[in-house]
Amino acid sequence: MAKSPSFSCSACGNVTTKWAGRCEACGEWNTISEDAGISKGPAKSLGARRGSSVVLTDLSTEEAPPPRTCSGIEELDRVLGGGLVPASATLVGGDPGIGKSTILLQAASSFARNGLKTIYVSGEEASAQVRMRAQRLGLADAPVKLAAETNLRDILTTLEAEKPQLAIIDSIQTMWADNVESAPGSVSQVRAAAHELTSFAKRKGISVVLVGHVTKDGQIAGPRVVEHMVDTVLYFEGERGHQFRILRAVKNRFGPADEIGVFEMTGKGLAEVPNPSALFLSERGEPSPGSVVFAGVEGTRPVLLEFQALVAPSPHAQARRTVVGWDGGRLAMILAVLEARCGIPFAGLDVYLNVAGGMKVSEPAADLAVAAALLSAREDAALPADTVVFGEISLSGALRPASQTENRLKEAQKLGFTAAIAPSGGKTARGSGLTLNTMSDLTGFVGEIFGAG
Repeated sequence: MAKSPSFSCSACGNVTTKWAGRCEACGEWNTISEDAGISKGPAKSLGARRGSSVVLTDLSTEEAPPPRTCSGIEELDRVLGGGLVPASATLVGGDPGIGKSTILLQAASSFARNGLKTIYVSGEEASAQVRMRAQRLGLADAPVKLAAETNLRDILTTLEAEKPQLAIIDSIQTMWADNVESAPGSVSQVRAAAHELTSFAKRKGISVVLVGHVTKDGQIAGPRVVEHMVDTVLYFEGERGHQFRILRAVKNRFGPADEIGVFEMTGKGLAEVPNPSALFLSERGEPSPGSVVFAGVEGTRPVLLEFQALVAPSPHAQARRTVVGWDGGRLAMILAVLEARCGIPFAGLDVYLNVAGGMKVSEPAADLAVAAALLSAREDAALPADTVVFGEISLSGALRPASQTENRLKEAQKLGFTAAIAPSGGKTARGSGLTLNTMSDLTGFVGEIFGAG
């Protein structure tokens, strides 16, 4: 059957089934017109029924920044962009056993002691296990409410009745909604649980922190849409053999992305590391071939790291290229540029590259430090121990300046370094106390530093 036409008044919005010269609701004349509908498509389209108009504002509207609550854990507050924002949704991912539950229990206790009503919902562990961890960390007296539940309907009902200011869900893969016919942890269940918890946080003004498992590739398990729903995505990184743990923000609608917080795993939980550069370089001994200090920047924080390279004759027909903490494709590019532009071949040589301390570096400013480490290992010549290196290498062999050069040099000077090798053309900090040696291309760098090219 054809649907009957719909008419509405442009003055008051009254809807009728027939046209009239005068609106019966507001009395205005010649304001009634036929509704054409907002969608003409298949059977599941929006159809002719109209919705209500939304309020529009212009770009010049001034709004106060959202209030933030600090946890007292400075490294966590730094990654969050200055503190926890009300009615925000945060997703925390990391490998099993890396310390996600530990850091979130410490954060929950800190927020609760600072006045936030906090509820910790564990779907993976019993309440007794969480209490044992709290006692081991010395947090048993923190005013945190604890629950062990996986039914999403029961959890939302409890949160609505208790009206907390912060809710931590550990983890999103264990939650299940009774209106979705699939097993907990499936794509449908994870998507539904994340949507319900995120929209509930926005409606009720509750800050929600979700814990997510990761896949073998290190990505959050489940549908990618979960990362789009939340406001902040944090990754907890670290190697089992190292005591360092890095909390990295890969998405943050309320602060800078790529910010990092550094923690150290101890017997009483995760301790903050206010000066990560000193910690990453603490085990660095005498200068040796293949060891180069890189002045990097993670978010807004300058960090000094040690690149270690080893170049040895390969006993195999195809040489090995092994990388830990850096991009393997980028290493192949640096080796190709060294051979094509500088005439330094690495054929028949195994190349091993490592970032000391378990840190992962992604910025291109590490190119020059990697090239220096490779040449140092190949020529068996150590760089001076008081020198830092940074800069980006292009395919033509030219060196491009890195961003935030001043902050890199200040951090190096703070830790006792006296010289730096960097590309020419970048902004330099005057009076930094460092001897700055600038290079324009990779050929000049190889010839001046290693006496070849």
